[in-house]
Amino acid sequence: MQRGRPTRAVGGGDVGRTMRAVVVRAWGGPEQLQLAEVPRPDPAPTEVLVRVHAAGVNPADWKSRATGGHGLWGDPPVLGYDVAGVVEAVGLGVTVHRPGDVVLGMPHFPRQAGGYAEYVVAPARQFVAAPPGLDHVPAAALPLAGLTAWQALVDTARMRPGQRVLVHAAAGGVGHLAVQIAKALELEVVATASAGKHEFVRGLGADEVIDYRKVDFVRAVGPVDAVLDPVGGAYGERSLDVLRRGGVLVSLASPTEHRWAPVAAARGLRAGFMLVEPDRAALASVTALAAEGRVRPHVAHVLPLEQAAKAHELGEGGGLTGKIVLTV
Repeated sequence: MQRGRPTRAVGGGDVGRTMRAVVVRAWGGPEQLQLAEVPRPDPAPTEVLVRVHAAGVNPADWKSRATGGHGLWGDPPVLGYDVAGVVEAVGLGVTVHRPGDVVLGMPHFPRQAGGYAEYVVAPARQFVAAPPGLDHVPAAALPLAGLTAWQALVDTARMRPGQRVLVHAAAGGVGHLAVQIAKALELEVVATASAGKHEFVRGLGADEVIDYRKVDFVRAVGPVDAVLDPVGGAYGERSLDVLRRGGVLVSLASPTEHRWAPVAAARGLRAGFMLVEPDRAALASVTALAAEGRVRPHVAHVLPLEQAAKAHELGEGGGLTGKIVLTV
């Protein structure tokens, strides 16, 4: 992408063949986000066209905006992985969705999904039916963070009922869903959070909550079978000290966290970085828990699409409880 690449102002173009989207003018700060008019996509075979009603905002979005992501972005770059909306059209061969279906998904990750737009095209099987009674806004907060928590606990850590897990940043986007999913999986949950968020985290079902600002979690936490760490850095290294033999540290913060793998292996532990993947079966499991009322996304801020830059500023400011969602 070239810096300063011009985009068309909202309001022009052929009716029905363009759409509003938030594009990245150049990799950098939130000020690089601009509402523009871009070509509306059409579904290819096995794809669906989804009219986006709400788009979740995630750390992956502002990290991609600042750095260019993984070099996998199209032109124009349109951020947004969490999508909730209604199927507008289906491509050849699609049988799992029909026009009018209310769906949610995390398509294409880590490639460009384009959720900050009026329409998204993606493989049909990267969407699932939205749980009845779950409005578009909370539905858009569920896919990426919910899938991350599920894949970390079930696929990577391979947790079993009765085991004990430590969830860091338990009031955050991934953390608050991880606590709920862990309880649904019949795990014992120890959580870290600032004192002002303890009541919220306990309300999610955490069995024990530790104020990381006042208490050394290494001393306060007894042996656990797994640690979910979206914080990274020293948290990862110190978290190895609370794992019982055979335990696993799942880092969600940065690929550099792979550096703990040899240290962990020498102590009879597993450790490494996990990147979430589109996964229809896992997403169906998470949405089933939401349909049962056992998992509920918490949305801290709801902003219109044109305020995407403000949403990024809020997210990057830290200390967020739950998620931010853009309405389209």
